[in-house]
Amino acid sequence: MGVINDFTYQHPIKTILETGGLKNRLADEVKALGTDRILLVTDPGVLNAGLLNDAEAALKNAGITYKIFSGVEPNPRTESCYKGYEMAQGIEAGAVVAVGGGSPIDVSKAIALLMTNGGDLESYEGPEKYKNAPLPTICVPTTAGTGSETTAMTVITVKSRNYKMTILGKSMLPNVALLDPSIFSKMPPFIAASTGMDALTHAIESYINRAANPFTNSFAVEAIRLIGKYLRHFVGQPADLEAATGMLVASNLAGIAFNISRLGDCHAMAHPLGGFFDVPHGVANSVLLPITMDFNLLADHGKYKIIAELLGEDVSRMTDLEAAPYAVEAVKKLSKDVGIPENLVAYGVTEDKIPQMSKDAMLSGNIAVNPRVTKLADIENMYRLALK
Repeated sequence: MGVINDFTYQHPIKTILETGGLKNRLADEVKALGTDRILLVTDPGVLNAGLLNDAEAALKNAGITYKIFSGVEPNPRTESCYKGYEMAQGIEAGAVVAVGGGSPIDVSKAIALLMTNGGDLESYEGPEKYKNAPLPTICVPTTAGTGSETTAMTVITVKSRNYKMTILGKSMLPNVALLDPSIFSKMPPFIAASTGMDALTHAIESYINRAANPFTNSFAVEAIRLIGKYLRHFVGQPADLEAATGMLVASNLAGIAFNISRLGDCHAMAHPLGGFFDVPHGVANSVLLPITMDFNLLADHGKYKIIAELLGEDVSRMTDLEAAPYAVEAVKKLSKDVGIPENLVAYGVTEDKIPQMSKDAMLSGNIAVNPRVTKLADIENMYRLALK
């Protein structure tokens, strides 16, 4: 399995798993932060599905003043963050609550940062570039995939550059992650599929990369096991509480893992696809994951065999080398079963943007921890494979 890397582990987020928790626990958790004025960040889909109705009633009954900012798009842009910031200023919010997938959660973190630091979001790109800790945040994920409710970073698109920047810092960790499987009943199957594959990508990349350690391995392995067990059924029936709970926990565990050890080539390449072509993040990862796993086969130290076993492949009588390709095939099979396209052509991705996307991907810190040393030409080649 290789040597044990040096590591530092800290996970101070209060995590609550409770069916009905959005209705029953949100108001109490807001008050525990010492405020009664919040900005509630979501997206049009969550709002129109009525998922906030019970939460709003509970907030009103508790005497908590709130405004809803629902202007969050996929691959959220800086402009949306500034609009939410203005709304938060208008009510003098003391905390920010996100109810949604990765996009609303990322925007909530950016708004919380702007509330205490002001200025230009782009000036905070990178690690620990801001001065003051953000406002407290509570994150309620409505997809089982991004793990953003447990990470110390936000990814925001700068449309003028077609670039997805990452802002990160220890104080950007949410204060509370509220996991409520009961809110998944109206999730469209394709969203369940793409976000679930995003969670699998988080788990696999954090498990096989060069910064992995015993803590991240344990989180990632359990996440892979749960996804292998539940994702197909979850896509077929998101309202099934056992499947929803399994996927929520898997997503959260994978988020903890990659928050510590980072990811790899797949995520480095997925972000430019969102910046240039607005490819949904989960779809980009789903298509790229088997391609990057195949590229990384040369650097495997036996973890691919474990991945294959966790995803249901019988490789017990094989050597590590023999079993490794079965991990790649298991990922392909799972992605196909849940309805993810095999390539990116349907999303309008064109080969002419590959040189610039590749340069942007090489700027990612995830490249540095990828299992196999990666050069610009390797990234360009893998992008081309994603178009076949």
